Amino acid sequence: MTDPIRLSKRLIEVIGCSRREAELYIEGGWVTVDGVVVEEPQFKVAEQRVELLPDAQLTPTEPVTLLLHIPAGHYPDRAVENIGATSHWTEDGAGIRPLKSHFARLVSCAPLQAGADGLHVLTQDWRIERKLKEDLNKLEQEYVVEVIGTLSASQLKRLAQGLIFNGVTLPPCKVSWQNETRLRIALKNPLPGQIVFMCNSVDLKVLGMKRLRIGGVPMAKVPAGQWRYLADKERF
Repeated sequence: MTDPIRLSKRLIEVIGCSRREAELYIEGGWVTVDGVVVEEPQFKVAEQRVELLPDAQLTPTEPVTLLLHIPAGHYPDRAVENIGATSHWTEDGAGIRPLKSHFARLVSCAPLQAGADGLHVLTQDWRIERKLKEDLNKLEQEYVVEVIGTLSASQLKRLAQGLIFNGVTLPPCKVSWQNETRLRIALKNPLPGQIVFMCNSVDLKVLGMKRLRIGGVPMAKVPAGQWRYLADKERF
């Protein structure tokens, strides 16, 4: 029996690479220990079989952005705690291999309206974080709001333009009926509580609301509680 050593050190012995290369291979999910992928260079191995996968690529792990569908009745922070490979949407077309490192150091961006579910953004990419912070007032957000009540044509027009919230004149927005009980509202950088206020101002009672889109990025058909990657070609 030999004393356990770091996986990165064992990989160096097995394939003759540098320490940095060993760490990149391991963190990239290209190394197995007794047939199981291990992504931690510090993982201790003794007599186990250490192998490099045939299609291994020697590239640094790029920061990712995750688009999570917050389920109804869940707080975003609570939903984020359960994010992982098992909740990855199986139909995700981004073509990114899920890695454990993708679930570390995630920053929440563009907060939802209080009580809303739907699209929530988590990112490791400082460029996405800055974009959603500095340009949020320019990005249209789309919500579907479940309501009780009816609207006249004049009330619908008033909802779209002409309201004052906490002393602030709200900018025009797009409002239409999706069906008999759901309003589709598209607006830029809504203030906290704004959507509920808007509906209450025209005698509508809000039962729930879901965010579907931020800028040019939709939630797509991701089921509640699951997530997908932001694809390379997608832009907020």
